[in-house]
Amino acid sequence: MDVQNRLAKNMRRLRQMKGWSQEEFAHRADIHRTYISDLERSARNPTITVVDKLAAALGVSLGELLD
Repeated sequence: MDVQNRLAKNMRRLRQMKGWSQEEFAHRADIHRTYISDLERSARNPTITVVDKLAAALGVSLGELLD
């Protein structure tokens, strides 16, 4: 599995574990909801800055999000 698909899978899993909708996650990460949707479908390649915002919102390390 490539890094883009691992990110998508881990984002979705961690978000769902917290019971958050994509909209709630987007609000917490200060990212637009449609961008979250695109990331979870592996339709976009985020910058490292965006990945850092996602990890911070989820309360995990970058490594955990990408592993």
